[in-house]
Amino acid sequence: MSDLKTRVYDDVKTAMKAGEKERLAMLRMLTAELKQREVVESTELTDAVVQSAVEKMIKQRRDSEAQFRNGNRPELADKEAREIQMLMAYLPQQLTEAEVVALVKQAVGETGAASGKDMGKVMGWLKPKVQGRTDMGKLSGLIKAQLPA
Repeated sequence: MSDLKTRVYDDVKTAMKAGEKERLAMLRMLTAELKQREVVESTELTDAVVQSAVEKMIKQRRDSEAQFRNGNRPELADKEAREIQMLMAYLPQQLTEAEVVALVKQAVGETGAASGKDMGKVMGWLKPKVQGRTDMGKLSGLIKAQLPA
């Protein structure tokens, strides 16, 4: 069993004992996602797969949070934001904005990207270095800003 998966299951037990209902509900959704992936892939999960599941759940919550804020439902948006913060604990240390910008500039330089058509090359260079450590949507926007259309 992966270390990250073990940590998630241990945190479920801790949340249950502490009576943390909101955290427990979020962790149960995460464990359901992990079990689903185990069944689909019919193999033991690695830390990378667990991180991928966490990233997917964070992305879903960011989308929901934005929709709730647009729909004037701040209480639901705040709940989504709290869940995002809880899920972030299962990802590696996040890169700062300055670190991401520096990596994007380095990637553009090393891949020789000259226009928006080369975005795939830049993303391919960056992805293994930043996976799980930054929001890929924001990363895409930073790359587009660096490359002329």
